Amino acid sequence: MMFLLTGSVSAHDASSYGGVFRSRDLGAAWLNADVGLFLNAALVVAVDPSDSSHLLVGTDLGILSSHNGGRSWVPEARDLVIGAVFALAFSPEGELAVCAAANGVFRRDRNGWLRARAPDSAIPARALVSGPANNRFYLLGRSGLFSSEDGGRTYAVVPGLPQASEMTALAAFAGSADTLAAVIDGQAMISRDGGRTWSDAGFGGADAPVDTIAADATRPHRLWAAARGGVLVRDDLGSDWHSVGRSLPEPKARVRGIAASADAMILVVSSDRGIYRSEDGGETWTQKEDNLPIHIEAGPLARDPKDAGIIYAVFSLMPYAEVWRMAVDGGNLLARIEPISLAGALSFFLLVLIGGCLVVRYLSRKRGAADLSL
Repeated sequence: MMFLLTGSVSAHDASSYGGVFRSRDLGAAWLNADVGLFLNAALVVAVDPSDSSHLLVGTDLGILSSHNGGRSWVPEARDLVIGAVFALAFSPEGELAVCAAANGVFRRDRNGWLRARAPDSAIPARALVSGPANNRFYLLGRSGLFSSEDGGRTYAVVPGLPQASEMTALAAFAGSADTLAAVIDGQAMISRDGGRTWSDAGFGGADAPVDTIAADATRPHRLWAAARGGVLVRDDLGSDWHSVGRSLPEPKARVRGIAASADAMILVVSSDRGIYRSEDGGETWTQKEDNLPIHIEAGPLARDPKDAGIIYAVFSLMPYAEVWRMAVDGGNLLARIEPISLAGALSFFLLVLIGGCLVVRYLSRKRGAADLSL
């Protein structure tokens, strides 16, 4: 469900809807960045590296865009991008945007949104990340890892992931075209060749599955991860993991996003229990509630590429697992529905309706003539 209002709109009750929220001080204070929107499920947000006021948000019903930092929003590609959008990304220079919806993978350049070529197993997608060059994107699909070397026009399977394995999180390192981090079967893994081979990163597994993994926005080789309510950090690919402070107040919380200051003293964590923040390296945690939804799920965090202190969070009234299940169940059908097919179906319906009206009119006239003859 999504309502889009125009004109002057006051801020809505944050606890009543999902939505998009922004902090300008690394999570200390939050304000809604979705004026005029009443969203059921905001799933992912992306910030244009070339223009911080340009935002894209993926929802359970498609894409919304803002060119003024969230003061107003408009739908994008409503006739093309259909269903839940879990994955969005800009190219490093902001010239391109890519998204994955329940009905396919799409690419936007100066000419607008167009459908990309991708295997059916790529959708719906859990994540999209850009490489350091404009032409490379990695897509974490429903079944496997995919890459594009032509600016998101086509995607191909990246070989190397075992058939029965499940990848649930993906991160790329700034400045490296081939180094990736991922969560595979609950284990943190590292690839140095673009996902073709993977090595154990020394954390996670069946007994303590990793929730998410994230590259640091300010330290190129720093890696963050979370499992069982605990946050861990690794300062470079050759070092060991170490715990950061204490576990979250809700040890069963599933972490979906991690943002940190350069000295790792301020930590912001998004989870299925909301957003938590620490100012002392994780020794104490505070659940952020002012102006934020409470008791509903928060999705991945997004940081402004030009100002790491500005972060965005998305919230969903509907559990993410349920939105994902619906996308998976409906994705195979939606992937086969093209706009031209929808137009054809509508035309056929109108023809049937017109034909029915003509038949009714003919029968009415015939009946009237019969009554006059009597």
